[in-house]
This record gives sequence, C-alpha cells and structure tokens, in this order.
Amino acid sequence: MTDESTAALRRTEISTSSSLAAIFALRMFGLFMILPIFAVFGGQLEGATPLLIGTAIGAYGLMQACLQIPFGMLSDRFGRRPMLLIGLALFMAGGVVAALSDTIYGVILGRALQGSGAIASVIMALIGDVVSERNRTKAMALIGMSVGGSFILALILGPLLAHWLGLSGLFWLTVALGAVALLVALRVPAPKVMLDEALPPSQRFRQVLGSPDLRRLDLGILVLHLTMTASFVVLPKLLQTRLGLSLDQHSLLYLVVLVAGFLAMIPLIIAAERRGAVPIKRAAVALLIVAEVLLAVAGETLWHFVLALFVYFMAFNLLEALLPSMVGRAAPAGTRGTAMGVYSTSQFLGVFIGGQLGGALFQWVGAEAVFYGCAAMALFWLWRLVGMKELPKLDNRVIQLNPADDPRHTVERLRAVPGVLEAVVVAEKHLALLKVDNQLLDERALQALAAEGQN
Repeated sequence: MTDESTAALRRTEISTSSSLAAIFALRMFGLFMILPIFAVFGGQLEGATPLLIGTAIGAYGLMQACLQIPFGMLSDRFGRRPMLLIGLALFMAGGVVAALSDTIYGVILGRALQGSGAIASVIMALIGDVVSERNRTKAMALIGMSVGGSFILALILGPLLAHWLGLSGLFWLTVALGAVALLVALRVPAPKVMLDEALPPSQRFRQVLGSPDLRRLDLGILVLHLTMTASFVVLPKLLQTRLGLSLDQHSLLYLVVLVAGFLAMIPLIIAAERRGAVPIKRAAVALLIVAEVLLAVAGETLWHFVLALFVYFMAFNLLEALLPSMVGRAAPAGTRGTAMGVYSTSQFLGVFIGGQLGGALFQWVGAEAVFYGCAAMALFWLWRLVGMKELPKLDNRVIQLNPADDPRHTVERLRAVPGVLEAVVVAEKHLALLKVDNQLLDERALQALAAEGQN
C-alpha cells in the first residue's frame, strides 16, 4: 500500500470515528439532560408518583438493554447505516411522543420509544468494519470521551435549558438533536463487507459469559449506572426542597463538582497506568460507597451535598474511563465485539433497575433509603472484586491461514510463538484470532507464519 493510500485510509478512519462519536454524543446528550430535572418537572405530570418518575427515567434503559444485541444482529443482515437511521428515527419519534404528553404514562411511552433505537452496538460494529485494528482503540476512546462529555454538559445545561424551555421543550430539543445526528449518519460510509466476529455467535457468547473477569466488569457497569440513575431520581428534588436551590443553581453546583471531580480523577488515571487498573478500580468503588453514605446523611447542609457529589463524580468518571478498556483486555480472542455488546446491555439494564429501585425506595421508604440502597449495591460490587487479578495489556491480531493447514497443528504453532497468549482458529474462514503481548511478541516468527498462510 502506498503512502498516499495509507494517508487516505487514515483520513477516512478519523472522519468516520468523529462522525460516529458525534452521533453518540448528540443522542446521549438528549437522553442525559432529562436526568437532572425530571424529578422536579415530572411531578407536575398527571398521574406522577416517585415510582412512575423512576420508571420514566429508566424506561429507555430497559429498551436499550433488550435491543442492543438484536440491533447488532440486524445490522449484520441489512447493513449498518440502515439500522443507524432506523434507530435515530425511533429516538426522534419517542421525543415527539414525550413532548406532546401531559401524563406520566405518555412520557414513559416516549422514553421507551427513544430507548428502542438501540444503536450503540451498531456503532461499535461499524467501527470494527472501517477502522483498522491499530487505530480501533483510539476510536473507542473517542466514543467514550463523547459519552462522558455529553453527560457532563447535560448535567450542567439540562437545568438551565429546562428553566427556559420547560419539560416539553426539552423533549422537542431531543428531537432536533436526533435530526442532526441523522444527517451525520447519512454521511457515514456503508461498508460492503462487514468484518464482524469470525467465531460463531454461540461460541462467542459462551466464552464471554463464561469469563469471571468479564462477569465482574458487566456487574460493575450495571451497578455504576444503577447508582447514578437511582440517585438522580431523588437528588434534584432534595436540592430544591431541602436546600431551596433553583434549577439555575443546580447547574452551578454540578459545574463545580464535575470540574473538581474531573481534576481529582486525573492523578488516579495516571496511577492506574503505572500501578495497575484493578487496585485503582477498587479504590474508586470504595469512594462510590462513601459518596452514597454522605448523600444519605447530608440532611439540609449544602456543603455536605457538595462534598458528597464531588466524591461521587470523581469515582464515577474514573470508573467510566477504566471499565471499557478493561473489557477489551479481558475479552477472549475473537469475542471483543460480543463482550462490548453484553457490557452495553448491562449498562442500560442498570439504568432501568436504578430508575425502578430509586423510585420505589423514595416512594415507600424515603430519600435516605435510596442512597443507602445504592451504597449496599456498591459494597456488593466491591466484594465481587476480591480476587480479581491485574489484566495484561494485550493487542488483538488477525492473520490469514493456509487452507491446507491442519487447524490443531496451526494452533500449536501459533501458541509456541513467544508473546502469543491466545490463539483461536476459524477453519471455515481460514483465519487465526490472536491475543498478543507486544512487549514479548516475536514479530518475525509470527510474520513468518502469516506469510506461509498467504502462499
């Protein structure tokens, strides 16, 4: 491949990754900005109760959890871009239903319809189609930063926009954001050949669900988003009723604690790179427990809430940054896409359970019970992390094999190469899926085997 063609490929990867990150960010901003205000505005809807408010907040999460994998499979059959467009159209339709509704039930229906456009798995698969293995981690990091950025902006801008537009206006804004995302999706390239996982689906799911490390990580993202959603079923209402803060002041509070929490998180990220992600992850989960207990005992004192939210967002942002990369490390060879699909499903299931749990505890027990319940869930997560070992930083490789080679013999030869830790041969496609340690890898020996497969 010439330098010009390589540069063109790199430009295509950057453009595609940026477009997909923009779609993710626009859509998630529309969903997240409801979070910090709905506990206040939702109470004005006909038929609203704390439980139903929690249901409305979490409804999109249930639909996302149910439809992530089906959307990904349909995109294998009918193409990535058609499913992207269908998902965004459903998101916009749900926004219209919610904007026109005067009852809590109509908003629940609208939020569920928004969540039925489960395109996260499609976007992840599309990245695998058009972005090279070398640049795929960077593309995934860009997606992660877009989600984190949209979450931060939504918490800050959501209360301000709600003050000007009202609840109905916010839902109309989600429709407009969905329309912009749809226009961006029309420019995303449509690959003719989808380079999805080469292993059969049953084998991929069996390996992913059978991995103790992946189960711990899936539990973690479920608990993380459960605590976030459940806490925000209660938190905006407490800030208004106990502290007398207006929605504009909510935005200022979130801005202060988010920025402070982000700055405090940076040294911990550096420590995770140097000392390992697992001990830092345990520390972050412990901070999550502390934050929830602080919220439970905050009473009517502003600085208690400020301290609790600072600790919470420091832990939340740190875990959001660590968990996806750990999933990529823990996924067996040839199963990364499936592992990310199960991980995304767990994340959105946590949103739904958090909305239901937060609403039920708030309605039937009280606000403090919500925070103590979240602390108990985080404590269970911390207990499950006992015994988890540090995950090595491995790279994924795919090499072509000679159709005449015996698969078992090929696996033995590949595993004998220094630095090759896992090797899975897909005989019908004449491919070998590898996980390698680049620091130990004998590149020359591996390239020699790859050259044999091309002869």
